[in-house]
Formats: sequence, structure tokens, C-alpha cells
Amino acid sequence: MRSRLGLLAALLLIALPTFAADRVIQSGIDPWHTPGNGKTYVDFSKNPIPAGFFCSNSAPFTSLVVFRGIPIVTGEPGALGKTDTIVQRLDDAVFDKNGVARTRVQIRALHLVSVEPIKTACGAYNVEVRLNGEQPITNMRIMRESENGGRFFAPVAINAKLVFTSVGGGSSEILEVTNNVRFPAKGLPWADQYAPNQGVRRAGFVQVDTDNDRIPDTFLPGTSTNFAAGASSRPRLGGKGPVTQLSTDYCHFDSGKEHCPEP
Repeated sequence: MRSRLGLLAALLLIALPTFAADRVIQSGIDPWHTPGNGKTYVDFSKNPIPAGFFCSNSAPFTSLVVFRGIPIVTGEPGALGKTDTIVQRLDDAVFDKNGVARTRVQIRALHLVSVEPIKTACGAYNVEVRLNGEQPITNMRIMRESENGGRFFAPVAINAKLVFTSVGGGSSEILEVTNNVRFPAKGLPWADQYAPNQGVRRAGFVQVDTDNDRIPDTFLPGTSTNFAAGASSRPRLGGKGPVTQLSTDYCHFDSGKEHCPEP
């Protein structure tokens, strides 16, 4: 009898991590920050902006433009910190017996600007990346690799536009180029909890500016307490809790091809 009790206790200890992990990831938003470190850019060398776009004597534009994020305006100032991109997970994601959960995702806000103005024969221009109309919905697959988290795969689709605004007393005309982007499903890390150094955590709903007019217009749910996108779930040295380093690397646009950094 004692041996059976001992075996039962051992089995319970082995199963404890499974029971400790949440079975459902609540729907919510994933906020991202884009640093101007050269990893987020548009390269026009293979798909130039045609001659005459900026003015009658402008040559084809073939340069590379590097971007940084512009913090999204919120109803409560500073509610999302430096966040410039918001992806919403639309459904609760329930893990199956294989540790896989699925949900739908949609980008809800995006605002990037060139780190410096571009130079043309018609003057200098700031370049912004903004959302362009209704955004596609794609599917996210979340894999749990431990009780602390795992990796997720999400081919995010963005209907975007590049907005060129003259600086330094040039033309008052605002020029636009559409750029629909499809990011491949890269396996990025996630952690099942937020830590103080892990980036923005926002409980409840938050009102955000989704059309880049600097006026908050849409209420979105907050972040999920048990899903931190971009945070590593690897244990710290000594096995005391997960490392929670938020990944700030962002995919870049490149002549119609999509590139995401390997985590």
C-alpha cells in the first residue's frame, strides 16, 4: 500500500508543471516598440519610386529608408508607453493535449517615421508608415514548451501606406504610396507572465489612435496577464523564474519581401 501511495505521489509531482500552466490564454493586445536601429526599413533599390513622383524633375528613388516608432496616442496619456504597433489576439486560445493553442490576429495600430528625412531633387521629405484601411485577419499558433511559455507563429498581414511630407518649406502636398506587407510565420518566444522589466502591461480597456490623426478613436482590450509576446520563457540561472527580456526587433519591409529577425 505504501509503495502505491509513493508511486501516486511521484506521478503527481511529475504532472505538477502541466497543472500549474494555464490552459487558456485570454484574448488581448500585444504592444510592440520599434527602435530606429536599422532593422526596420524599406529598400527601394529593387522597386523604385518612379521618376516624377516628388516633382516633375525628380529621378527614380532607389534608396533605403530606416524607420523608428512614433508612440501611439492613447486616451490616458502614456498608457502604452513607447508602443508604436499593436497586434490584437481576437479570441481566447485554448491549449489542446499537445500543448498547441490557436487564435486569430489583426494589426490594429501602426505608426513609424523615417529616422531622418529623405533627400530628393524636389527637397527633403519625412516618410511615415501608417495603416491603410481595413486590416486582414490571420491565424496564430501558440506552442507551450514549458510551464513558463514557449513559441508562437503568426503570419501577420498589413495593408499599409507610405506617406511623404515635405520639410523645410517645400511643397505642401502630401504624397502616398501603398505597400501591402505579409510577414511570414516566424517562431518567436512568449512568456506566461509579465515582469516589471518586460515592457508595457495594461489591464482593462485602453483607447488608442488607430488612424494616426493624434486623436484616440478606438477602445481595445488590454494585454493578457498570461501571454507576453517576445519575452523569453527560459529559466534564469539557478532555475528561479523565467527570463523576461522583451524583444524589440521588428520585421522590415524590403522591396515586396518580408524579413523578420531570428530570435
